[in-house]
Amino acid sequence: MSEIEDKSTATHVGPDRALSPPRSGNRRGGIFWIGLLVLLALVVVVVYLIRQNGGKAAAANNTRAGARGGVVTLTVATASKGNIGVYVSAIGTVTPVYTSTITAQASGVITAVHYREGQFVRQGDPLLDIDPRPYEATLLQAEGTLERDTNVLAQAQMDLDRYRAAWAKNSINKQLLDDQEKIVLQDQGLVKNDQGTVDYDKVQLGYCHIAAPISGRAGLRLVDPGNVVQANSTTPLVVIAQIQPITVIFTIAEDSLAAVQARLRKVHTLPVEALDRAQSTKLASGKLLTVDNLIDTTTGTVKLRAQFDNRKSELFPNQFVNTRLLVNTLDGVMLVPANAIQHNGDQSFVYVIAEDKATQRPVKAGVSDSGMTAVTGINPGDVVATSSFDKLQNGSKVAIARQAPPPSNPAEENAP
Repeated sequence: MSEIEDKSTATHVGPDRALSPPRSGNRRGGIFWIGLLVLLALVVVVVYLIRQNGGKAAAANNTRAGARGGVVTLTVATASKGNIGVYVSAIGTVTPVYTSTITAQASGVITAVHYREGQFVRQGDPLLDIDPRPYEATLLQAEGTLERDTNVLAQAQMDLDRYRAAWAKNSINKQLLDDQEKIVLQDQGLVKNDQGTVDYDKVQLGYCHIAAPISGRAGLRLVDPGNVVQANSTTPLVVIAQIQPITVIFTIAEDSLAAVQARLRKVHTLPVEALDRAQSTKLASGKLLTVDNLIDTTTGTVKLRAQFDNRKSELFPNQFVNTRLLVNTLDGVMLVPANAIQHNGDQSFVYVIAEDKATQRPVKAGVSDSGMTAVTGINPGDVVATSSFDKLQNGSKVAIARQAPPPSNPAEENAP
């Protein structure tokens, strides 16, 4: 009976379906296993992230706990009273007091160049020579004409003296005397004209010998012997720049002008420092020479000129420098290192170290200069922290690091 039922069932279903399992069941089973694997992967990722965040939080807690309960090693400095300068910083350009661009005033061939490139020349030193022979010949002609007309004038003057003597004796007509007087005046005019021609030719001859009009440094050679130059040409023959002394022109904001003028009325001069482009090296020290008479309305700035001796040629014409103008000096103020002052928003504070304990104390920071800052809110002799601020909190226990003593000589400063 069972065999008949099995056959009938197989015959009803069909031979193909009886031999193969349903496809929908395989598809659903595969999706199930894939989903299970994805779920397991997500669980692993979540557990990993939780452990990472937990480790960071534990580390942060340990750091805070160490800051609260551990000893923080730091360096310190002592607050003291002193003087500090109030400076106005600006950018400037080194500008020579005089710059002479020499051009030819006589035409001719250059016969000699007396200066070397970059040579420091004194006023009156010979620089260039232009062939003087044409001008010497012209001068000689003018001097000959002057000599001739001078003798003609002398002859006319002798005739005039004779006519006057004769007129005194009523020996000649008055008209002859009057005519001779006018002839003498005409000859005097000729002599004057000849003298002017001689003087002019002497000036032209002088243009053939070019000397330094100022003391300064000569630039590169622009012409050579044998070159032909033309009078009144714009082509320079040599450029001389005065470098000792030298000036720096810089600009400050118009808001700072009142303080500068007020200080000038009291002390009449203000010190100025010139620093390099990186503001790390002081190049020279000088004094304020003058303030411009106009404010530039487009920039709201005013120009100032400072003078420097420049004995060692520290400053070079057209060099870019940073300037610091000392406007005022604050005497007897409390000074601490600038790196000791910390900020929390608009509030400034320092850590005062006393009895191996750090205490926050609010301060008001003022002028800073050379790594020191004027403050109010602390007392002379207070010891303030200058490092390890990432670990410090109010009330932290501290230990002062042993600082190396300063070098006793310059050789130790340069030692590796």
